Amino acid sequence: MLDCRSVSAGYLGTEVLHEVSFRVGEPAIYVVLGPNGAGKTTLFRTLSGILRPTHGEVRIQGTAVDGDGTRGSLHYLSHLDGIPDGLNVREALEFYARVEGAGAADVERILDRLELRALADRYFSELSSGQRRRVAIGRIFLREREIYLLDEPTSNLDPKAAREIRALILELSREKVVLYSSHNLFEAREIGRYVLLLRDGRLALFDRIENLRSARYVVGIRLLEPASGFSDAARQGEYYLMELSGPEEVPRLLHDLDARRVKVREVREMDNPLEDLFA
Repeated sequence: MLDCRSVSAGYLGTEVLHEVSFRVGEPAIYVVLGPNGAGKTTLFRTLSGILRPTHGEVRIQGTAVDGDGTRGSLHYLSHLDGIPDGLNVREALEFYARVEGAGAADVERILDRLELRALADRYFSELSSGQRRRVAIGRIFLREREIYLLDEPTSNLDPKAAREIRALILELSREKVVLYSSHNLFEAREIGRYVLLLRDGRLALFDRIENLRSARYVVGIRLLEPASGFSDAARQGEYYLMELSGPEEVPRLLHDLDARRVKVREVREMDNPLEDLFA
């Protein structure tokens, strides 16, 4: 569906992407990872047709991306909100509904779905950064597309709002292709099925996230009350560290602790396999 063929791109004669090639078609979330300056935003701008490649080409369903001809196939959400301060929330959504070919009913649906109705008459300049982000995200749900390019969609959101947006995007990915850039490695592992790693403008890795595993899988156990069998030598803050063969061992561990009448407040991963990608 989306075919990136030996694409190089950049700005003012400086090349940022170098011969990037990949193909995606299965409905899923493809998490685009990479340190700052790796080329994530440049990749998204090139895939959307905003930035023309200096070499190679991008095709959607066999048609070359030219900025207009494939517009009806994709949504691009920039990491910048891009909404004028002089519009209120309703006016902003109504404007983008006209741009997208959506209607008044779609605006009302988004006001409810993203819990924006209480903000409908407030100007964009009056909103917090998290509220601004929710309005910007509302744009991508005004009209359905086949491909969604989301550049750090949960940045500046509080944990509750970020969790709700991830749930919406997960629902979207059941039938659509979603490329999702993030700096949050735990978020990437939580929602992604595939990972694309950019390093210095080159595609360093494209694989299923489930295939990426650290040599060690460590969980932290936080107790409700002291219990025997836990050593302070294997402790990090409030968490006692335990090494397992993988996430599938966590239910067995909890069963064993319950059998020993150990009262557990929390179990969390202490290592994320995706961190190895940045090493």
